[in-house]
Amino acid sequence: MSKMNELSAELDELKRCGEILIGISDTLRELFSTDVEEKATSKSKNQKATTKVPPEPAKKSISLTDVRAILAEKSRSGYTADIKALLLKYGADKLSDINPTDYEALLADAEVFGNA
Repeated sequence: MSKMNELSAELDELKRCGEILIGISDTLRELFSTDVEEKATSKSKNQKATTKVPPEPAKKSISLTDVRAILAEKSRSGYTADIKALLLKYGADKLSDINPTDYEALLADAEVFGNA
């Protein structure tokens, strides 16, 4: 039975590694797709505009995926219990239950983990 326990532990570890890789790939996809879209948008605006007007600083909306990536990184750094407590502070058992208007405050609270 110990071989089965070892196999089960290895499979759990493999699954965890796969989830980490998925998180990393999602983050990379967001980073690169945002850069490409911003560059394409800025090029088309520069070509159409006859006078250069400095763009207004737009407030970046924070998505669930952004929050998930940041909290996953904090969790991998050993702050899993702190992340759980933070979710409970915002009245949720899991990240998807948190109100999107609270994402910015949640990230601000999470930034202190590892910076102290």
